[in-house]
Amino acid sequence: MVETAEILKSIRDRDIRWVDLQFTDLVGYLRHMTISSRLLTIESVENGAGKLDGSSIKGFTGIERSDLTLKPILHTFSVIPWENGLGRVICGIYTDSSRFPKDPRYAAERLDSYLMDQGIEVLISAELEFFIFDKVGVSIDTWTQHFEIHSSEAPWNGTAYVNRYKDGYYSVYPKDRFQELKVEIGDTLLRYFNIDVEVLHHEVAAASQHEINFRGGAAASTGDSVQTAKFVIKSLAFRKGFTATFIPKPIYGDNGSGMHIHLSLWRGNSNLFYDPNDSYAGLSQYARYFIGGLLEHARALSAIASPTVNSYKRLVPGYEAPVYLVWSRGNRSAAIRIPGYRRNSSSTRIEYRPPDPSANPYLTFAAVILAGLDGVRRGVDPGDPIDENVYSMPSRRRRELGIRELPRSLDEALDELECDSEWLKPIVPQELIESYIEVKREEARRIQMYPTPIELYSYLDV
Repeated sequence: MVETAEILKSIRDRDIRWVDLQFTDLVGYLRHMTISSRLLTIESVENGAGKLDGSSIKGFTGIERSDLTLKPILHTFSVIPWENGLGRVICGIYTDSSRFPKDPRYAAERLDSYLMDQGIEVLISAELEFFIFDKVGVSIDTWTQHFEIHSSEAPWNGTAYVNRYKDGYYSVYPKDRFQELKVEIGDTLLRYFNIDVEVLHHEVAAASQHEINFRGGAAASTGDSVQTAKFVIKSLAFRKGFTATFIPKPIYGDNGSGMHIHLSLWRGNSNLFYDPNDSYAGLSQYARYFIGGLLEHARALSAIASPTVNSYKRLVPGYEAPVYLVWSRGNRSAAIRIPGYRRNSSSTRIEYRPPDPSANPYLTFAAVILAGLDGVRRGVDPGDPIDENVYSMPSRRRRELGIRELPRSLDEALDELECDSEWLKPIVPQELIESYIEVKREEARRIQMYPTPIELYSYLDV
């Protein structure tokens, strides 16, 4: 109560007149309503500061029981620096006095509590990749479709300094013309949102692809960081006349954007994934069982971690996106990579590479950890690591080794999730899983009904 009173006093002392109540919907979009800061009181923090019509948000409620409440999680309050007198606070969603079971942040919170009850702490972080474009134009109607992207870093625009095909990685100014913007993003996240950005750099794709890495933490707080980073990146780019996008595969023939997840589990000061006596990657048996669970459930997990129709245009061989369900040390063709930069207790971790930044981070972090924990509980053997480039491996050899692939479409991934979801249920309610699948089924049907420009190009003369 003392901390709540202090934060509320700080809001008033800084002349914050308006507060954005931000929350995340089922599929991962950040949403908000703005209230007068006068309405933010100790009572409203405890009982709800905003009213929400759950029937207007896909997958939440029907119209017959649609009244939901937003309760501020006050330690997430931040000033929005580009708006005078405006702050934001992330909210939990409630129905009456109970937590709304389809609130995705609640799944991450429950997972954190579940682990804490077992004396385990998760350290999870995400590499966020994204594009910045000068202009994006979209026109869709019954008869015509048009999708135009223009980037002044792209090699087709006639400028003197360009990134050639697959030559963007770590490029410097002036090829990386958004260096100044990225530094502003990093400064803003640290100064105003308390997100400790560690690395910013240009990524592989020629057309202005970038990556941001920040210090991780528990599942819920890292989910907050991902949503906040996307909010800040989009906002600051927009204010300068650009479009930042986290779509997984915006450009044909170049790399897409991933959200690689790094994680380790700790009991006190002991890293449960580390074994100094393991000669391969310093991995404990616990970590190997965890990997076994991830590999076993990866096809179902794909519906959550790669949740759009566009996601499966990224998950193709040849662009550093994982397709094959194998694990390895330092091998970027594997779905699960054990980073090999250093091998010690503090740095040993698992990198799960299939997710992309269109995913709901709260649900994705919870699902990844639950899949691994199911492997630990049942002692699932991950098999031998594969240290070859799996992309160049003959298909016959992949079959001989029993290497499975990720789903090739969102529909296929949703089929897998419908058949394989028991491992989620200790934390994620059945009604959330069912609503998520229903919303995503409808999304896939709607998008697949539209002919695409490449279909017209390929089939117009049949």
